[in-house]
Amino acid sequence: MIKKLVFFISIFVLIATAAHTRETTPLRLLQTIPLPDVQGRIDHFDVDLGGHRLFMSALGNSTLEVFDLDTHKLIHTVRGLHEPQGVTYATQSHRIFVANAGDGTCRIFDGSTFRLLNLVHFPSDADDTRYDPAARRVIVGYGDDGNAGLGILDGSTGKLLGTIKLPGHPESFQLEESEPLIFVNIPTAGNIIGVVDRSDRKIVATWTLDGARDNFPMALDEKGHRLFITCRSPAELLVLDAQSGKIIARVPCVGDADDMWYDAARKRIYISGGEGFISVISQEDVNHYRRIAQIKTVPGARTSCFVSQRDRLYLAVQRHGNQPAELRIYKIQP
Repeated sequence: MIKKLVFFISIFVLIATAAHTRETTPLRLLQTIPLPDVQGRIDHFDVDLGGHRLFMSALGNSTLEVFDLDTHKLIHTVRGLHEPQGVTYATQSHRIFVANAGDGTCRIFDGSTFRLLNLVHFPSDADDTRYDPAARRVIVGYGDDGNAGLGILDGSTGKLLGTIKLPGHPESFQLEESEPLIFVNIPTAGNIIGVVDRSDRKIVATWTLDGARDNFPMALDEKGHRLFITCRSPAELLVLDAQSGKIIARVPCVGDADDMWYDAARKRIYISGGEGFISVISQEDVNHYRRIAQIKTVPGARTSCFVSQRDRLYLAVQRHGNQPAELRIYKIQP
């Protein structure tokens, strides 16, 4: 009798633990959208909240894939690109800016008709992009060592307004809203962070990463004055004081990371990496961080998009073997 009671208690504890784990998982997979026509590597995303659309750069496919955020269906494909990487939707002008690695161009499309409106040439490897809504400008990272920088484009016409020279190819970068600063990951120039004044269009400081290398993704907690850098060697999150560049904390995370997002409402950081996981890190306070989940995905699934207004994280999964490419949609749990 006692053995049976112990057995049933053990089963109850296991069920309760499993239920609690399901309830407390920070990300829950809602839906997977197969993309049988998408080949090769997938790069970055952006969102048009007003138009309920998600844009995905299918780099290896040389297309831009457009999804309906409500129905989760693929609704349009822009073809004829050349290894698209960064994509930015300019809300005020209703324009879509797509940076292409293959030919070094940034192509500007009408947001409704997808008609090509303008094309800007950079020396090479047009990569990540960001929108500055206050100035109504789009910033494009481009180039290689010796001829790299940030291009400043008019957010309506796409006209090139100027450039900011950098010592190496820029990877992810973040714009401050309250100050004219841009923080730029430059791994090819000694794994540094360049601090750029976009008013004066020059580097005003460079920060090193204490031996960490391959700094690709970046996110920013501007209110808390914290800059988040994920390095691939070793695979870890670095938390820096955004005013001094001092390293505040280090947390192990997924390897081969290419995108990272700060969830200000929940005080979390989401990191997607090609090792095949999403690392979720809790910000206990601005100086203390801990990894709370390592969610299994698929090897090679490096890029993602966090849409805070919809409590969703979108993950790009490139084709692997006989499995077609996918767009995975995760619901952010409380």
